[in-house]
Order: sequence, then C-alpha cells, then structure tokens
Amino acid sequence: MELSVAKNPPKRVTDLIHLKQQGMDLSISLSFEVVPVDFAHENAAFQAYIFLCRYSGTVNGNEFMFRKCYAKGCQHNLCPHVAQAVMIANRYLQRDYKKMKDAGIAIEEKFFSLEEMIVKFKDDSEEASHTKDGVLTIHDYINIAKEGNKVEVKVNLDAIPAVEHFANKKNKQTFLMGNFAISTLGSNGEFQRCLACYQTDQEELKPDAVSTANERLKNLYSEFGEAGIACQPQFF
Repeated sequence: MELSVAKNPPKRVTDLIHLKQQGMDLSISLSFEVVPVDFAHENAAFQAYIFLCRYSGTVNGNEFMFRKCYAKGCQHNLCPHVAQAVMIANRYLQRDYKKMKDAGIAIEEKFFSLEEMIVKFKDDSEEASHTKDGVLTIHDYINIAKEGNKVEVKVNLDAIPAVEHFANKKNKQTFLMGNFAISTLGSNGEFQRCLACYQTDQEELKPDAVSTANERLKNLYSEFGEAGIACQPQFF
C-alpha cells in the first residue's frame, strides 16, 4: 500500500480523505498564492488572477504535493471580479475543510484575504464593496434544487493555454476548465471552475490531469443527480 502511495501520490482532497479512511497517517500543510495569469482563449487574450492552494505533506512518510485552483478573478467581465473570486475561493475552501474534518483529518484552517485583495486593487474598492453579499457558488444552486426548485445546468469544457507569472519565472500551463450555465428561478448564472491543469510543454502529464478533471466532474454530476438537477454530463 505504501509503495502504491509513493508511486501514485494524492492529487485531490478526495484522495486525502480516502487515504485517511484506509488508516493512513497524514501530515498536511497548506500555502496560498494569488498568481497573475495571461490567458489566450478563442483569439481573446486577457489577464486574470488564479487563487491557488498548495497541499503538501506526507502520507505514511511518503511526500506529496498538489495544488488546487479555488477561483479565478479579473477586473473585467470575462470572469468574476477579484473581490468576488476571493469569497468564492473561501467558500469552496470551507467545504473542503469540513469534508476533511468529518474524515478525521486535522488541518489548520486558513483562507484567502479579501482585505489584501481590496488593497491590491484599490482602484476597484468601490465595486468590491458591492460584491460582499450575494456571491453564489455551484453548491448554492444544488441546495436550491434540493428545496424543490427546477435547476438546469449546461456544461461546456475547454482546455485553455495560459502563462503563470511567479516572482522569478513564467510557467506555461494548460487549464482544463468547466463552464457551467445555470438556469433557475427565472434567472441565469454562469460559473467557471478550474478542474485540473498541467505544464504545457510536458504533454506526458496531460492524461493524469484529464483523469483528475474527470473524477472531479463525476463527483459534481453525482451531486447534481442527487439534487434532481437536469444536466447532460460532459467529460474531457
């Protein structure tokens, strides 16, 4: 089993939970980054910020590290405003913390800072102040469906090339993105989730990223089904 962990380390929060349920000894630490990224999609180039959490530690002494993108934000209408993205990221983090806590995984709960982002984008602080309430995530719509309301979701998947800008280097990444168009209660909403990514110039990493993205999609479609949400599943 330990050899299996060494050769196939965890790549998702769900993997950590499964390993804990198998009796593995886990040590986990988190670190956050808000990384500027240049995206190129359908002849449109734009910059956004991705909210990354790096999970690292050991499983029965075997080291692992993976990263999870919790939100994407920008200062135009191609994605949620950066202030909204902070809150979306933290809400998804809260869900992951609860799932890990329920599985018996001890972890220090940390969050992305809205205050830091508002300072960083001080020219947009007025707009940010109007986004502190009413930020919905996909799981809010799942709850709306569970309350007996009709919810429909259309899924569009895309692989988007991008360049991440770190302090001392640039990193070409391909992001496997899910776009969810949601209709309910007489209104429409749209969400974008990063399901996985891989280094663009290392094509051998693509199958692993696709597998991770599809596993995340399977979990989400399962939640849709349990809530009675109409959706035609799509996979990479």
